[in-house]
Amino acid sequence: MDRCGAIFLCLCLLMLQNAAAEPRKELRLMKNMEAPRARSSLSFPGQLHQLEQMLLNTSFPGHNLTLQTATIQSLAFKLSCDFSGLSLTSAAVKQVPQARSQHAMQFPSELTREACKTRPSELRLICIYFSNAHFFKDENNSSLLNNYVLGAQLSHGHVNNLRDPVNISFWHNQSLEGYTMTCVFWKEGASKQHWGAWSSEGCHTEQPSPFQVLCRCNHLTYFAVLMQLSPALVPAELLAPLTYISLVGCSISIVASLLTVLLHFHARKQSDSLTRIHMNLHASVLLLNITFLLSPTFATSPVPGSACTVLAAVLHYALLSCLTWMAIEGFNLYLLLGRVYNTYIRRYVLKLCVLGWGAPALLVLLPLAVKSSVYGPCTIAIFDSWENGTGFQNISICWVRSPVVHSVLVMGYGGLTSLFNLVVLAWALWTLRRLRARVDAPSARACRDTVTVLGLTVLLGTTWALAFFSFGIFLLPQLFLFTILNSLYGFFLFLWFCSQRCRSEAEAKAKIEAFSSSQTTP
Repeated sequence: MDRCGAIFLCLCLLMLQNAAAEPRKELRLMKNMEAPRARSSLSFPGQLHQLEQMLLNTSFPGHNLTLQTATIQSLAFKLSCDFSGLSLTSAAVKQVPQARSQHAMQFPSELTREACKTRPSELRLICIYFSNAHFFKDENNSSLLNNYVLGAQLSHGHVNNLRDPVNISFWHNQSLEGYTMTCVFWKEGASKQHWGAWSSEGCHTEQPSPFQVLCRCNHLTYFAVLMQLSPALVPAELLAPLTYISLVGCSISIVASLLTVLLHFHARKQSDSLTRIHMNLHASVLLLNITFLLSPTFATSPVPGSACTVLAAVLHYALLSCLTWMAIEGFNLYLLLGRVYNTYIRRYVLKLCVLGWGAPALLVLLPLAVKSSVYGPCTIAIFDSWENGTGFQNISICWVRSPVVHSVLVMGYGGLTSLFNLVVLAWALWTLRRLRARVDAPSARACRDTVTVLGLTVLLGTTWALAFFSFGIFLLPQLFLFTILNSLYGFFLFLWFCSQRCRSEAEAKAKIEAFSSSQTTP
């Protein structure tokens, strides 16, 4: 019996030693994850998945386990099917040395409901906190609030589509006013160059105070808050009227552009180089309006990401083509007014088509060939204020995602073309005034001159310069003026085309009548 008792005691001691040694395996792995990549045979995703499995399967006394290193903290909890919810705060849990700000996670009682239907046994909830964002670098090198990434996982399957969301709170020691905060989760496999990308699907962003961000998400994964400088946010109450104006205006412009092109082909024998330039501008506006209306639909989750990438590239191409043809209109106006006696250029329209359609294609294909992720779903933050704080709702469109490409090939390109056309418009008005001063023009031509000025303003697309006034007190007027004028841009071009056609027909009729009267007089 003494021998059996000694053997039993040794077995108990061995079991206790193994149980005590198991957490050290997780700690060793966590330290390896912090080490430089060259020291580890596994990649970081492989190490992370290995750590998750070890935490889900490890045994420990009591109801919870806490492990931490310099930048990683791991928690494991034993749950039962009568789970009533769990709240974790950084104040209650010992923080990692590099953590400077507080955070919290609140799990609803619904968390274990689906898992208990299939396996009504003991469940395991694990939480892994990172205080260094270099583990989750994406293609845009996004900035994260406090460099925190908070992750959670439940054993026995994934947790999705929770009716009562998981609440994740982040606090900062300084005011977050002037920044756009977006709650996101790490979507593994969503990028070709990296092992994942940040996505805002299933997460709602709120800001109860200038120092706190509250994320409400309907699933479990790794969460963070994207932090971006925000020049101006669109109020939520303006989203519906602006969307309605854009939808109606772009639809009217599409119909007007189609009518213009059909009228042009109907009277093709009467067209000249000037009319063909106008038709190319109409075609680019038509393409721009169609792709713009399709953009929000293609940005939703049922549509494949590749379709959104293609549509975003086409939308950018349509915008660049439209801006280029506006600049070509300005250049052609300069030739008409400034070089009256020497305006013939061999294959003039063909060269302009190569420039108007070829140059934008090159500008779009170049960044697309370097990195395809420059186009895709782009999130726009809309804020909603109430008494207790501020909430954010995100809308997505297929558009340019790279800040550099947007600054250079959207704002920069648009700024140059708008500046060029504004200079041409000012010069054209000065030239017309000088010509009118030489001739004793009757006052009846004042109305015609006004129509000419408005027509040139529309033709050269000077209303697009309103995009550079989206700040301060100009934001609200700029939003409505820009939306109304530019969504109806195709319709305004249609009115200009009709006025020019009526004017040319009236002048031709007057010439015929003058010729007929000269023939009948003796």
